[in-house]
Amino acid sequence: MIDLGLTKIALIGAVALVVIGPERLPAVARMAGTLFGRAQRYISNVKAEVNREMQMEELRKMQDNIVSSANDLNKSVADDIAEAEHDFSKAIAEANQAFVGVNEGLRVPSESEIAAKQRDFRKKKLTQNSSLPMWFKRKTGRRTRVISAAARVLRYRPGRSKPARFFS
Repeated sequence: MIDLGLTKIALIGAVALVVIGPERLPAVARMAGTLFGRAQRYISNVKAEVNREMQMEELRKMQDNIVSSANDLNKSVADDIAEAEHDFSKAIAEANQAFVGVNEGLRVPSESEIAAKQRDFRKKKLTQNSSLPMWFKRKTGRRTRVISAAARVLRYRPGRSKPARFFS
C-alpha cells in the first residue's frame, strides 16, 4: 500500500488546512476517516471471501480424493467377492460331481422300512430301560421277590418273634 509516515501526514494536514480552511477541516477529516474505515472493512471482507473460496476449493479436492479412493476400495472389494463366489461355486460343482459318483450304489429306504425300523427301535429302548440288572436292584433295595399283602402282614406282624403257623 501507500507508505505514509508521520512527516507525510503532517505535510498533507498543513496543505489541507491552507486549502480547505480551519472551519471545514474537522468535517473533512471526519469524512476521510469514515471513508478510510469503509475501505479497510471492504478490503478485509474481500480477503475473507477469497480465503473461504480457497478453503472450499481445498475441501472439494479432498472430497474428490476421498470419493475416488472409496470407489476404488468398493471396486476392489466387489472384485474379491466375485472371485470368491466363483471359486465357491466351482468347489460346490466339483463336490456334487464327486458325491454323485459315490452315491450311485446307495438306495433310499421306503416308508414302510423306516416305520419298521422305528418300531424296532422303540421296542429295544423299552426293553433296555425296563429291565434292570440284579446288582442294581440289590443296591437300590428293589424287591426281587414279591409277596402278597396277607403274607407280608403275617410275616412282619408286630409283637411276634416268629411267624405264626396256620396248622400248628
